[in-house]
Amino acid sequence: MDKRYVVGLGEVLWDVLPEGKKLGGAPANFAYHAGQFLGMNNTIAVSALGNDKLADETIEALREHGLNDLLPRVPYPTGTVQVQLDELGIPTYDIKENVAWDNIPFDDDIKQIARNCRAVCFGSLAQRNVVSRDTIHKFLDATPHDCVKIFDINLRQQFYSKEIIKESLQRCNILKINDEELVLIGRMFGYPGLDIENKCWLILGKYNLDMLVLTCGTNGSYVFAPGLMSFQETPKVQVADTVGAGDSFTGSFCAAILSGKPISVAHQLAVEVSAFVCTQNGAMPQLPNELLAKAK
Repeated sequence: MDKRYVVGLGEVLWDVLPEGKKLGGAPANFAYHAGQFLGMNNTIAVSALGNDKLADETIEALREHGLNDLLPRVPYPTGTVQVQLDELGIPTYDIKENVAWDNIPFDDDIKQIARNCRAVCFGSLAQRNVVSRDTIHKFLDATPHDCVKIFDINLRQQFYSKEIIKESLQRCNILKINDEELVLIGRMFGYPGLDIENKCWLILGKYNLDMLVLTCGTNGSYVFAPGLMSFQETPKVQVADTVGAGDSFTGSFCAAILSGKPISVAHQLAVEVSAFVCTQNGAMPQLPNELLAKAK
């Protein structure tokens, strides 16, 4: 039987930060953090690159992090994002358009990964262009029936629509969303009057999800599942920057669930990992051994 991968699917790009550029993009971040728990040879980032120097640097950086990749070359520039940080380390993004990851082809190699996928994380940003959106849909539709499909909604700038979100909700079995995104979705789908918890229960039931993960920044985080709710406080830490913290939460949560941990244990680990990542610069720091041991 072919190897089964945990896949980060979507944008691979460079975050151009005040102190220089760092490899980023939610799918690569997710795959990297899941890989720290599950073994790097079991995870893979799937996207597309241009035929440029930045593409070569991307491959090099992924290899330095020990990350597998499937990144076909396409005739568009490799993606970049200008990141500005405010005094609290909170980022704002200027995401360049019509780049390589907007044009991910659904080729035979990617189809093969989909057919042997154990878990996949995807977002709304990589679906802003119809080419990558079609590839993401075909990938999700080709996965085995027991595949964990995490929709990390990741609303950025104007790069989303009700249709994209609805189709993604219909294809996933876990939704990850933050409190600001929940307000936007509530307005978009016409249930603005409900409180946070009731909105989450409504979405969980309406889309027949296995879990809904809600992060509320410093106000803690929740995991909703049929008949179960888990809440965790957010630890107070010295924040270096918050880039990639959400992806580390998702990657470690996914790894713990795949390792057979109960939801409450997976949730606690995800919170601790995310807090640690906030104390480090960049999205892909190496996790300390005491955190890695908690998913075993």
